[in-house]
Amino acid sequence: MFISKMMKELGTKLKEARTRKGFSQEDLAERSQVNLRTIQRIENNQNEPRGKTLNLLCHVLEINTEDLLDYGKHEDRQFIVFFHLSVLTFLVIPLGNIILPLILWLTKKDKIIDLKNVGAALLNFQINWSILSFISIAIYTYMKIMHYGVFEILLYIFFGLQILNITFPIYFAIKAKQGKTKSLYPNLLKWID
Repeated sequence: MFISKMMKELGTKLKEARTRKGFSQEDLAERSQVNLRTIQRIENNQNEPRGKTLNLLCHVLEINTEDLLDYGKHEDRQFIVFFHLSVLTFLVIPLGNIILPLILWLTKKDKIIDLKNVGAALLNFQINWSILSFISIAIYTYMKIMHYGVFEILLYIFFGLQILNITFPIYFAIKAKQGKTKSLYPNLLKWID
């Protein structure tokens, strides 16, 4: 019996989502009201879940059906590498680390596998990074102008943040080139879902 690549990926993705939630197959069967044997067949790539079954499983696992199926999407590691490196535009253009990635994300998030999640994580990190950078340099400048003492630590924090925002995108671009396209950015405050 021929099993399509998509079916294999679907069973694997459902199993990964179930284990991330910490559910056993029995837990998932009970919560979703789907037969245990059906879940076992899906995860072993023997069956492809039908619409209602898939929706029940996705609801319990709190995952989006469209993202799971990746309809109309293709893999493009090269674009994801470029997407990570687009952050470095902050070195030339103020807020380029948000503007260019946002434009790229909005135009391609529904066409490239994993870009929706990677892009949201990258943009959330960049927004948080920009706020922290601005606050550190603004407070340092204010304290320096008002002669309130030496707050050199704020200047060091600012430069540390700059170095961090140069090394992270390069490191994550290398990881994406190696095929690790899942989100690697730390999740501080969420601005974009």
